[in-house]
Order: sequence, then structure tokens, then C-alpha cells
Amino acid sequence: MLDNKINLLVIDDDDINIFIIKKIVEKTGYDIDMVAKSNGQLAIDYVNDTLANNVDKFPNLILIDINMPVMNGWEFVEAYSTISGTPEADLYILSSSVYENDIEKTKSYPNVNGFISKPLSIERLTELLKAITV
Repeated sequence: MLDNKINLLVIDDDDINIFIIKKIVEKTGYDIDMVAKSNGQLAIDYVNDTLANNVDKFPNLILIDINMPVMNGWEFVEAYSTISGTPEADLYILSSSVYENDIEKTKSYPNVNGFISKPLSIERLTELLKAITV
């Protein structure tokens, strides 16, 4: 168990997926503050507000769905990369997409750490958490 709280931002428009991730988060044993946003624009607004008001709440880990209304995952990643002064965060595409081009597209973004297929498992989340707490 860690002494420091981990801030997790999940960007996904599927309430069931959000519920599953919350349950997985609870089982990791880590002290995690999870915030969920239903599209990329709401997430960008949250990131900007957090930077302006409370950088201690800034996400350490961001899980991003691809297909969402208003602003999709790719658009979020592009918008996020233009925000100056962001603390270090690990970004992962978390998607049910089975298209090889989505997996390959992930590699074209230098600020995205990788692609994770849904559903997220407790083992995979634990791996991600260990990597950011080392």
C-alpha cells in the first residue's frame, strides 16, 4: 500500500465500464482518487481547472476511450498535448476496438504510453499503478 494518493482520470461515455473500473480500483489496494468524464471535452475542462486550482489533484494516470461524443479519445490526446505546464501523467487508450489501425495509431502519439483492450483487468491496472509509483 502506498502513502501517496494516486489520481486517476477515466474518460469514457459508458457508465457500465466506469462502474467496472471503479470496482477494479477498489480491489487494487492502492489509495486512488478516481474521476470519470464522459467525453474528451469534459476531461480537457477538468485538466485545465485542476491545473489552475489544485495541481495536487492532477491525474497521474489517464485512461481514454476512443469513441465518445463531443470530443473523442484521439481529439482529447491532441488537445491534451497542447496544454502547457501539465505535470507528468501516463496516458493509455482503453478501448474495445479490435481494429489494428487503432492500436497502431496509439503508437503515433508520443504522449500515449500504450493501448489496453477492454475490459480492464485488476492485474493490468495494478501493473500500471506499480509503474507510476516506482
